[in-house]
Amino acid sequence: MAGANDVERVYSAMEEAAGLLGVPVAREKVRPVLTAYQDVLADAVVVFSMAGGRRATELDFSISVPTDHGDPFTTALRRGLTEKTGHPVDNLLAELREGFPLGMYAIDGMVSTGFKKTYASFPTNEPQPLADLLDVPSMPASARANAKLFANYGLDKVQMVSVDYPKRQVNLYFSELDTDYLQPAQVKALAAEMGLIEPSELGLEFAKGSFAVYPTLSYDSDAGDRLCLAVISSDPTLAPTTSEPEVTQFSTYANNAPYAYAGENRTLVYGLTLTPQEEYYKLGSYYQITDYQRKLVKAFEALD
Repeated sequence: MAGANDVERVYSAMEEAAGLLGVPVAREKVRPVLTAYQDVLADAVVVFSMAGGRRATELDFSISVPTDHGDPFTTALRRGLTEKTGHPVDNLLAELREGFPLGMYAIDGMVSTGFKKTYASFPTNEPQPLADLLDVPSMPASARANAKLFANYGLDKVQMVSVDYPKRQVNLYFSELDTDYLQPAQVKALAAEMGLIEPSELGLEFAKGSFAVYPTLSYDSDAGDRLCLAVISSDPTLAPTTSEPEVTQFSTYANNAPYAYAGENRTLVYGLTLTPQEEYYKLGSYYQITDYQRKLVKAFEALD
């Protein structure tokens, strides 16, 4: 009964978050996802994430899954949330589980379409060398093609890997960042070498506080598709944009998104995203958190 109650509670919060953006929630797509993982909802990290401008027509949700709950992709298959396609992307999570220590899983979805991603997170103090991950058979060739480039900019320790099944893409989340590589000249140079748009001055200033950097890699091309630099904070004014209606979108969401840890400031994670054509911004609001997120926020705010 507790699990069913948690499904209702999280779904209600998701609808509230989506309502701030005027985004409809496809109940028939989302409820099966929440039900599939209902046993973990009470203690899970739960994040509701938006993007700015024309992308504010969607809301993503992420839910952490402890390793003792089992491989979340297997759960998704068993529950009919997704299907195997015979593509290497189907095998990547299992290969990471077999070859590396894992501290946590997670799943990700969209309120319009339901399940889309899994995450494999390594133990907090044990990020894995990128060089070791390159030996995973189903890792996209683009990871190997870009490994030297990433290492040249201090991106050689991976804290987490995400697998997007519909898009057949992989994110490598680099941690233990050297702040020298977060300075404007270095970020501009990395973006240029990846064939991405030059970041704005506002974006470059924002990037200095990043706690994670994660490129998006495809199975279909050796080029990096995107690069995101993420900042965690309780400050609702950090979105690196001055244009309307984005300022209003981010402010409304940052100040009103639902959260379940009453008496504390809302924990937010901002993202500066670069593609070959554009720069855009993301904002995730933590509906549920753990002490790990609290420590990250304190560390960031101590920099000020």
